[in-house]
Amino acid sequence: MTFNKETPAPVTSEPQAALASHDSANPPALIDFMMKDWKAPSGKLPPRIKGWQAFKARREALSKQFPGETLIIPTGHEKVRANDTYYRFRPGSDFYYLTGNTEPDCVLVMEPTSGGHRAVLYVEPNPGRSSATFFTDRVKGELWVGPRLGVRESQERYGVDEARGLPELDAALGALAQSGKPYRVLRGMSDRTERLLAREPNNEDKALAAFLSELRLIKDAQEVKELEAVIASTKRGFEDVIRALPHSGTERHVEGHFGLRARVEGNDVGYGTIAASGHHACILHWTRNDGPLREGDLLLLDAGVEGNSLYTADITRTLPISGRFSKEQREVYELVRAAQAAAFAAVKPGNDFMEPNRQAMKVLAEGLHRMGILRTSPKEALREEHQFYKRYSLHNVSHMLGLDVHDCAQARQEAYKFGKLRPGMVLTVEPGLYFQLDDLTVPKRYRGIGVRIEDDVLVTEKGMRNLSADIPSDPDEVEAWMADLWGQPKKKATKRAAAKSTKARRR
Repeated sequence: MTFNKETPAPVTSEPQAALASHDSANPPALIDFMMKDWKAPSGKLPPRIKGWQAFKARREALSKQFPGETLIIPTGHEKVRANDTYYRFRPGSDFYYLTGNTEPDCVLVMEPTSGGHRAVLYVEPNPGRSSATFFTDRVKGELWVGPRLGVRESQERYGVDEARGLPELDAALGALAQSGKPYRVLRGMSDRTERLLAREPNNEDKALAAFLSELRLIKDAQEVKELEAVIASTKRGFEDVIRALPHSGTERHVEGHFGLRARVEGNDVGYGTIAASGHHACILHWTRNDGPLREGDLLLLDAGVEGNSLYTADITRTLPISGRFSKEQREVYELVRAAQAAAFAAVKPGNDFMEPNRQAMKVLAEGLHRMGILRTSPKEALREEHQFYKRYSLHNVSHMLGLDVHDCAQARQEAYKFGKLRPGMVLTVEPGLYFQLDDLTVPKRYRGIGVRIEDDVLVTEKGMRNLSADIPSDPDEVEAWMADLWGQPKKKATKRAAAKSTKARRR
């Protein structure tokens, strides 16, 4: 049995107990009693996982890239939260991308053959009621943590060439390490696996990680559907927050309302929810969420539902807590929205990945100059050796999105940051302005205002499609949206706002 899930000991079917300090030992008579009179398992194999053909095709693409080499992709282990309690397990993204498996501790080994590779999935065996561990092992036992598939069932469920029990992994990796044959391992997921291989990281390992990230840069139709589904859930989560806003006293209420939607409709939140009110919105990754909600302030809500398929949304809306933007808030908001529109126009195949950022920063710099905040000319502020605008907008406007909120992070720079946009890529577009309370370069009336607007977009053959266009972002539409959810009379949208909304949906 596994005693430490972060760095597991060898797995065994011996009926030893992973006892906690407050547990009592199980006497032999109890063990004998517990082992009897259980209904025999049906032996029926589970159905194939949805989309198993896509997982197989990804493994085949990986096989073609590294012929003749053994490839080892672990999913990782549960992480200790405190003493003997663990965080909820979330599988490694690359492992999931290749298998669809969500269990901890598993390892995919691609064994080279004359025609490519044999996909072997190492999983936790399920001895059922034939081993006392089903009730004595609080870490793996089914009465403690729930049922699992087992070896034969996993092979059928995930459509791999073969499944083997995790107890066989030690010998297999040990033999590989001694054989001198070429292999690559996905690093950073399993200390145990890396120790068994007994080799320092090298460029071959980095190339494996990079290829997997680059394979994930282009989303297929099913992946886009998964993203559309979690974006729709995220909209409902935002609406939960808005409905509860008049009765919510703190940022923690906001986080809780959104988190409920994420757990009801998906696996979890895709990242720590940023519920930043007032000047907290000027802290880019504010996740303490312990501040008050005050009438007249803005609430910057950056949140995303992670679906059961593990794809995540990443949306930001900046909401007036009172339901109405002040003059200064609207002025800042409109500038950020104009920057986003410029970035949208630059999201098209063949453009540099950084082009949307360049266009957005140009709009922000010009606006900051008009407001009297940037004292130099926009041209000077935008110069590479200056970048003065970053005092008020620290981050770039885009990153890839998919299984990870910052997806494809191991891709080579020339394929991602310094690469070209291609149809099938999904990225965020999220300009922001943040005016710190103590920034003397900013007129007092703007200090403490933080605004970010973030949407998730798909690069198409001719341009882009805003997957989150149904979540209002025009300031008039935001106010009307909030009023509607509060059951108040709607403020009639201007023709300009309606036209912009229609254009965003058609782009």
